Formats: sequence, structure tokens, C-alpha cells
Amino acid sequence: MTMTRDRPRTVVLKKNLARSIRQGHPWIYRDALDVRVIPATGDLVEIHTRDGRPIARGFWDERSPIAVRVLESGGPGYRFADMESLVAERIQAALDRRLERLDLSKTNAFRWLHGEGDLLPGVHVDLYADTAVVRFDGDGARAFYDPFEPRLRLAAKSRLPIRAVLDRSSRKAGVKKDERKVRENGVRFVVDLVHGQKGGLFIDQRENRVRVAGRAQGKSILNLFGYTGGFAVHAAVAGARSTDTVDIARPVIETAWRNFQLNDLPMDRAKFHTLDVFAFLTAAIQRGARWDIVISDPPSFAPRKAAVPDARLAYLRLHKLASAVTVPDGLLCASSCSSHLGKDDFLATIEAGVREAGCRWVFEGLYGAAFDHPVLPAFPEGDYLKFAMGRVR
Repeated sequence: MTMTRDRPRTVVLKKNLARSIRQGHPWIYRDALDVRVIPATGDLVEIHTRDGRPIARGFWDERSPIAVRVLESGGPGYRFADMESLVAERIQAALDRRLERLDLSKTNAFRWLHGEGDLLPGVHVDLYADTAVVRFDGDGARAFYDPFEPRLRLAAKSRLPIRAVLDRSSRKAGVKKDERKVRENGVRFVVDLVHGQKGGLFIDQRENRVRVAGRAQGKSILNLFGYTGGFAVHAAVAGARSTDTVDIARPVIETAWRNFQLNDLPMDRAKFHTLDVFAFLTAAIQRGARWDIVISDPPSFAPRKAAVPDARLAYLRLHKLASAVTVPDGLLCASSCSSHLGKDDFLATIEAGVREAGCRWVFEGLYGAAFDHPVLPAFPEGDYLKFAMGRVR
């Protein structure tokens, strides 16, 4: 196997990153390294300080700006583990942590491995009913962990009914849908494992959907950038008076409609809109429409650091429009998956947007991703999801 085939190559830090690495940061960029002999992609490498002390091991990715993803680090005298055993133990430990908290009879869609957060950088695994969906972050991760499917099956044993393992990072155009029906806290969804974003259900929002559902009984719900209706379906199951789901993509709106039917929900209380969210909100303001609870969950407005200034403006405009269609003392839930936009910056766009709409936002809480998306304290880049709840007055 790749991870044990040779003695590790040595790469030397030319920047003083020893402290950051020992504290657990899992990325080392190419410009921080002095590399005399270029390792092969996927090779195990040993990172040394400039004075020759080994401080970490990881795997090499020739094509990525992140040249090394660190698997373990330690100070003087630290003994590095056998990589095969280390990977196997971490796959097993990650599954154990999930199964301690999940009732598979109610929730059988969850993230089994969250890359860096589970100390296995560069690989993510989501379980959807009987199928494990794998995504590798780059060629280095794919080569290093290969073969990966046997490791998953060994860890699952009889505890998980794995029928298939799909590799999302190598999916090809033209492949037909591959659908599964899954459960999330007893609510049913159909997911497209091949074409759906993040497998067709944003499972990182699972706990936030429960938060909204807990407030939804008897309320009117507006689900913006609603995708396949996750927030709206949960709200309807919890007794919402009505729901409106808005997304510009017709296929996902059609799936949202199917998800309502799958849960035997009254379709006369559910509306679906295949429209641009900004256009929908503008029209709703003009006709005076308002909702008790408004959820805004857009795609990333800042996929790169350079996009942050424009993202601030986009979020501000969105929050202004969303607050204008929230009833007085109604609940505005605003989300961002842009890791480059910090929590304080994001909250500031909500407050400013609501203020421009002539209202005031009374903050109630800020939440992150579900527990199966752990964040390392030394790796703030992994703390990407922000879900803020507050009253509009």
C-alpha cells in the first residue's frame, strides 16, 4: 500500500512553522518547504526543522499548493506510528464517535469522516443509508489512502450495511442518477449521490434544521436557496402552517416537491418557486408578502479570499431583502458556508442589512455545523459554517 511502501522522504521547513505544526495545524504550503528531491504524489514524507529535527509526518501532493497534509506531529523524542495502523484506528474511532450519538433507525445519513477534523486530512466520507460516498481533496489524498474501500468495510463490519462505496471525486459527466431514500431525525429525503451537491442533502445543517423545526409549529416558513427543501420539510413535519421553498435550479425544486410527498405532507400548504432568490424577494416586498420564519442558506459568496469584499456586499443586500419580508418580531435565520468570511464579519452583514431595511435584529444565537463535522482548535479554516438566528423588530 502507498502509505507504507518506502521509507519516508525528508522535506525541510524553510519557514518557522514548527509551533503551528505541533499544535495541530494539518496543512503545509509548498512555499514553506525546502525540497531537494521531489516525492511522488501520495508518498509519505517526514517534515524536519532547519536544524534537522523531525517534527511531523504527512503525505505529499505535487499538484496542490498544500504540498503536505500532516497526519501526526510531535516534539523531541516523539515516536511516529505505523501509518497503516494509524489510519485504520482513526477510521474506526470516527465511526465510534458517530454511532455513540446517532440512532440509525431515525438518522442514517451522516458524515463518517470529516478529513482534517477527524485527523485524516484530505478525505471525506458521507454515509447515505447503505452507501458510503467518498471525496478526496486532490491526487495526493487519493494516492496515499489507496486502497480505501477495504478500510471502510473493515471498520463498518456488521454495524453499517454498506452495499456500495462511491467515489465522488472521480464522477463522470453523463452518469445517470443514483438515488437513495434516507432518514434524518425521522424525516425522509431522497438524495442523488451522483449529481446532488454534497450528496443531495446538506447534512452539515442537520442540527440547525432541528432548531428551526422546533420553532415552526403554526408558522409560515420561507426557505431561500432551499435546494431540496431540507429546512422546509422539517418545518412542515413539525407543524408549520405553510412553507415556500425558493431555488433557481428546477431539478432541486422538483426533488423538494418529492420530499414533501415522501413524508405524506399536505401539498396545499407547500409552494415551490424556481426563481432567483433576489428577484423573488424583490417581488415579495413589492406585493407586501411576509413570513414568520425566513431561512437564508446561500451557496458560498466567498469561495476565495479575494472575493470577500464582494461577498460582504452580497450578504448585506440579501439580509436587507430577507428582513424586509420577515413579520415584525419574526425569526430571521441567516447562514454562510464561506470560510473566508469570519463570524464577526458575517454577523455585521446581518445587522447592517436589517438596519438598511429600517428594522433591528435581535441576536439569539450563532451555530456551526453538525457534530459529525468536527473542527480542530488549531485549524480555524475548518470552521466554515455559520448559522445565525435572531428576531427582526
